[in-house]
Amino acid sequence: MQHPRTSAGTSVSSSTSTRTSTTAPAHRPRPTRPAGRLAALAAAVTAVVGLTTLGGPAAHGADNPYERGPAPTESSIEALRGPYAVSETTVSRLSVTGFGGGTIYYPTSTADGTFGAVAVSPGYTGTQSSISWLGPRLASQGFVVFTIDTLTTLDQPDSRGNQLLAALDYLTRTSSVRGRVDAGRLGVMGHSMGGGGSLEAAKSRPSLQAAIPLTPWNLDKTWPEVKTPTLIFGADGDTIAPVATHAEPFYATLPASLDRAYLELNGATHFTPNTSNTTIAKYSISWLKRFVDDDTRYEQFLCPLPRPSLTIEEYRGNCPHTS
Repeated sequence: MQHPRTSAGTSVSSSTSTRTSTTAPAHRPRPTRPAGRLAALAAAVTAVVGLTTLGGPAAHGADNPYERGPAPTESSIEALRGPYAVSETTVSRLSVTGFGGGTIYYPTSTADGTFGAVAVSPGYTGTQSSISWLGPRLASQGFVVFTIDTLTTLDQPDSRGNQLLAALDYLTRTSSVRGRVDAGRLGVMGHSMGGGGSLEAAKSRPSLQAAIPLTPWNLDKTWPEVKTPTLIFGADGDTIAPVATHAEPFYATLPASLDRAYLELNGATHFTPNTSNTTIAKYSISWLKRFVDDDTRYEQFLCPLPRPSLTIEEYRGNCPHTS
């Protein structure tokens, strides 16, 4: 929805194109290399690039050990599949406590070391099948993704938040793929009440690196306690969780100092996140890469703020990011 904005941050909608820069982005210090070694270094880089091309996705960048995969492009993050082959394993609800089981999607190769992970909750009356498309889509970009079932389909957002955290604990401590997961790089996502649950999880566990609520629903409208970088998706045609009473106030009450964004989908409904959607995937991948992997190569897709388009009604956020 388009309204005059007075909250901190920047809004880009069909009625405004203002951009505001705040704090300069943080960068890791880069080591100084002797000039005499530049030729040797260039040759070494060329060799590594050649081997990477032959062997699969690059393991990581020299300045960021968490980078996974080749340099991104617009087409690579919009593609149905990323550079990693994906495997999956089913987790029975009978074998876990605190949530209802689910499916883990993960990069098949172990050559690149560990990966960041994200747990995803369905919405009210939904099952993991309603958000299953996100599993291979995100995992193929270099994440371990756990799409979960909840204890009951009627669970409320606070319960779903606890279940997302229980799923992450299972994933990192006892699951069959725990050795592939970096337990310090975790995020949460969810649809509808699951989206409200992702906010609850972020409030409860500030160590989370990213939260992405999808057309979220929650009776709690204010979120000043959240310290996790948060991207909220709303839908202009949502009549179940209208953006004016859910997604927009959720975003507006996040701390102004937080890396945060609000993307309102154009021509969309409450249930748009239940089927494969390029806009959701593109910006979710970019957000997870930027904040779970600390991969600034993806900053280009988030800053400057995306413009209104056939699929984006409005985008608000802070640029540049400071986390």
